[in-house]
Amino acid sequence: MPYAGPMKSKPILLHVCCGPCSTSSILRLIEEGWAPVLYFSNSNIYPSEEADKRYDELLKVAEQEQLPVIREAYDHQRWLSFIQGLEAEAEGGTRCSRCFAYNLGQAAQKAKELAIKHFTTTLSVSRFKSSKQIFAVGEAFEGFEAIDFKKKGGFEKSTRLAKEMNLYRQHYCGCEFSLRQ
Repeated sequence: MPYAGPMKSKPILLHVCCGPCSTSSILRLIEEGWAPVLYFSNSNIYPSEEADKRYDELLKVAEQEQLPVIREAYDHQRWLSFIQGLEAEAEGGTRCSRCFAYNLGQAAQKAKELAIKHFTTTLSVSRFKSSKQIFAVGEAFEGFEAIDFKKKGGFEKSTRLAKEMNLYRQHYCGCEFSLRQ
């Protein structure tokens, strides 16, 4: 079913990992003529209470920017099955690429369901994530826009905006394996 909300610009589905990372990413998309639809699909986040906390912070940003938010059902067991065998991989390695594939695959599927031709992810805003690695995974999906949100001072801007909005900022990627590291 196509997304039928108000559109001033070109629609883009934005996979969002958390409220703080969404701040500068949303503003940049809007500045560049996109109309973001926020998509929270993060079954990698552990525990589920952490996922809920990150979603709640995203809602604060979405309300301020008056943007729609779609939340995918949390299915951590499915994600664990998807990355099975890579649990011991170092942060930034093959496990992360596989996790990106899971989340970007979910976003690609949702964009197609909504008849939104373009999608991207806030994951590239983090100074702890390799945009090159994310984009290498993303190029396998039709409609993926390789937007490096770190550019133009994106990470610094997201940090400042998160503080101004008093948003909770997590101290690990999200999965239990990054939490242990």
